[in-house]
Amino acid sequence: MTGPESGSAVVPGAAVVPGASPAAASGPEHVIEPVAYDAILLASFGGPEGQDDVIPFLRNVTRGRGIPDERLEEVAHHYRAFGGVSPINAQNRLLKSALEAELAARGIELPVLWGNRNWDPYLREALTEAHDRGYRSLIAVATSAYSSYSSCRQYREDFAIALDETGLAGEITIDKVRQFFDHPGFVQPFIDGVHGALEDIRMRFPGIDVTTEVEVLFTTHSIPSADAAHSGPASRGFGEGGAYRAQHQAVAEVVMAAATAGESVPWQLVFQSRSGPPTQPWLEPDINDAIAELPARGVKAVVIVPLGFVSDHMEVMWDLDNEALETSAEHGLYAVRTPTPGVDPAYVSGLVDLVLERVNGTPVAERGSVTALGPWYDVCRPGCCENVRLGFKPALAGLAP
Repeated sequence: MTGPESGSAVVPGAAVVPGASPAAASGPEHVIEPVAYDAILLASFGGPEGQDDVIPFLRNVTRGRGIPDERLEEVAHHYRAFGGVSPINAQNRLLKSALEAELAARGIELPVLWGNRNWDPYLREALTEAHDRGYRSLIAVATSAYSSYSSCRQYREDFAIALDETGLAGEITIDKVRQFFDHPGFVQPFIDGVHGALEDIRMRFPGIDVTTEVEVLFTTHSIPSADAAHSGPASRGFGEGGAYRAQHQAVAEVVMAAATAGESVPWQLVFQSRSGPPTQPWLEPDINDAIAELPARGVKAVVIVPLGFVSDHMEVMWDLDNEALETSAEHGLYAVRTPTPGVDPAYVSGLVDLVLERVNGTPVAERGSVTALGPWYDVCRPGCCENVRLGFKPALAGLAP
């Protein structure tokens, strides 16, 4: 599988990318024309910050799907176990501050605005603030690294909705940095985490054979199989699992090669946090099912790597630190969960580098990418990451539909 073409081919037709800067409006795969952005828009999922917020937040997340509150309560207990507070907003406050510090250290005068898709502060509030402060050209950084409907296209749809709700369409443009699953700044914290976990296991269990008695599980959020198949542009031919599975698989291979110094440590890609009806196929295997099978193969210790997450979201704190670690203990396995990037200096620096790619119009050959799949597209391609149940909705930072 080869990466995107390194050129900046323009799709015929004017202004085919809604709400884009002039440099991106005609739809090149990579924008190699410098753009003078006014501010960075840090865009995230959002989360409740108290018990009274939990159900209203979950209504926002599931809006349009007609899910009754009784069913939402089945998920709400994850949040209620932590006082009704999701960790994500606090993490984004830290990330915003870290980005501001990194920008200041480099002498880059770009303010950082923060808006969420599902809870306060909302994207529409961030856009209103941008307009009030005189900012008209924004570059968005979404806190999601991979290609799928929920991790890319839905952000782009919500940008369009927020511009419509605020009446700022035509006044503010929003570009978006490329999906950064294989940017060195995102990948390095996982390399460090796997290396450190294997060293920890060696110290705790002298004589353990990491080539037969340890398994590394790279875990990410499961998504419906139909959505996975439509992730990434169809022209790339990723097959079953689409770009979503292919990107995770490629990054995991890089992490293992760098973290093990040539040792052949067993690993696999697993999934977690599925929420659909049993009749709907989702990506598998589930992490808990995978853990249950390890003792029969002689595995004594497991390294759990939250490869699909940029920080310790609720899915990490509950589904991994609670359920997956409990499953490991039930099967007599020593388990260690490695860190997410969070505000790791390499990750924060990498996000600034991604912004500067667009500010400076960096040539594709000079962009950081550790797999053959990237560097990914600056402007999402036609039909990319369709939600087959909902169909196409207006979306920014990509070619229609």
